Amino acid sequence: MTDAPERDLRLSNEDLVPLKSQTWTSYNFLAFWMSVVHSVGGYVMAGSLFALGLASWQVLVALLIGIGIVYFFVNLVAKPSQLTGVPFPVIQRSVFGVVGANIPAIIRGLIAVAWYGIQTYLASAALVIVALKLWPELAGIADVNRYGFAGLSLLGWIAFMILWVVQALVFWRGMDAIRRFIGFCGPAVYVVMILLAVYLVSKAGWSNIDFNLSSSELNGWNVVPVMLGAIALVVSYFSAPMLNFGDFSRYGKSFKAVKRGNFWGLPVNFLFFSILTVVCAAATVPVFGELITDPVQTVAQIDNVYAIVLGAATFAIATAGVNIVANFVSPAFDFSNVNPQKISWRTGGMIAAVGSVLITPWNLYSSPEIIHYTLDTLGAFVGPLFGILITDFYVIRKQKVYVDDLYTMKTSGRYWYQKGFNPNAVIATLIGAVIAASTVIIPMLQAAASYAWFIGCALGAGSYFIAEKVKPWASRSFADDGQVAAGQPAEDALASADSAASVG
Repeated sequence: MTDAPERDLRLSNEDLVPLKSQTWTSYNFLAFWMSVVHSVGGYVMAGSLFALGLASWQVLVALLIGIGIVYFFVNLVAKPSQLTGVPFPVIQRSVFGVVGANIPAIIRGLIAVAWYGIQTYLASAALVIVALKLWPELAGIADVNRYGFAGLSLLGWIAFMILWVVQALVFWRGMDAIRRFIGFCGPAVYVVMILLAVYLVSKAGWSNIDFNLSSSELNGWNVVPVMLGAIALVVSYFSAPMLNFGDFSRYGKSFKAVKRGNFWGLPVNFLFFSILTVVCAAATVPVFGELITDPVQTVAQIDNVYAIVLGAATFAIATAGVNIVANFVSPAFDFSNVNPQKISWRTGGMIAAVGSVLITPWNLYSSPEIIHYTLDTLGAFVGPLFGILITDFYVIRKQKVYVDDLYTMKTSGRYWYQKGFNPNAVIATLIGAVIAASTVIIPMLQAAASYAWFIGCALGAGSYFIAEKVKPWASRSFADDGQVAAGQPAEDALASADSAASVG
């Protein structure tokens, strides 16, 4: 066995190298998903399904089937990073090449910028509600027509920047502070959601709540395509954190702990949250005379200042929690991967934070139609990356990753491929993304737009598999392998250039 090769500085810094200690338990992953689910964005996404013309029970079924698909896929993407202890952009080097990995990293990073802005805006809307209830005289600067810029009022800008700074401060303190923060956020929202549901049901009376909120006359087989679209929308909503879940699974004590946390955080937790969402939305009709699918707007209707402040502030904090874990941590790793020596993890995160302001996110999430358009577009680009990663790891490589080769620019490295790029992965990404995005952009194809993630995922995976069969690049890098060490811990896998980490 030879000595481990020295890591190339062009590919590594202290944030991108394999972890020496993996300490997250199942509860940490439960808390992660609670933060992702329990946000204003999650509630609004679920509520927007009513705009499709579905009854409440149909919305609930679509939510559960969708989250079941997410649970299955997220376990697939968790394995390679948990085993090796490396983040998403680094594990992508085994697929796209040590240089080509910047392609999925930048795509995911840009998507995170968009989501970071959207979630910050949704959280800041809660602060605006609180401010207007406590200081009604601020109504003037809340008028976008009188005091507005780029589509947002002056009060909206103030609230947005307050949340922006708070999130940056939590992020700057590091992953341990983030872990503690999300451990608080998820459970806090449950308390408020349960109190809100009890309040609305008691005001309406259970017998007065009609769970058939559909305004259309969908029936029989007409419901099926709409429900399939709703299921696809749920997967699209979670597609971004699902793709880079390796940024978090790398911290897991074991893959078993990761799976257990995912089970409690996705199917179980999401079921309870979905029930609360449906009950609260349905109860707004008899209580307020209209269907309200935004939890902040629901809380704002209550004639109690203390309840409004508590509810809105909690939703704002919780949304900040999901924003930090899903849309701050990811681009931090992604942008750092582009130039590890000049862009640290913290610098990468701040690049994303600045970019999130420039895209004016309030214009990307202003109505159910725009919500669906935004989710479909993002899903079109995330799908191919997911399909290619899973196909490469499970089908082409048989669940083996050579950790040392992830950090070398030598042409003899297994992941150098052609000038640092795997042509098959690049081509498959283009095929999947272009065709999937065309369903969103081209009017005659928009009937399939809700399935953009699935289309991109299937085309990316299929074209990559075929390309590897026709002209192998990834599989060829293992053709001359003489020894494989299966099941090594990530730190041990660094012992030799000829060693391999395997989940098998």
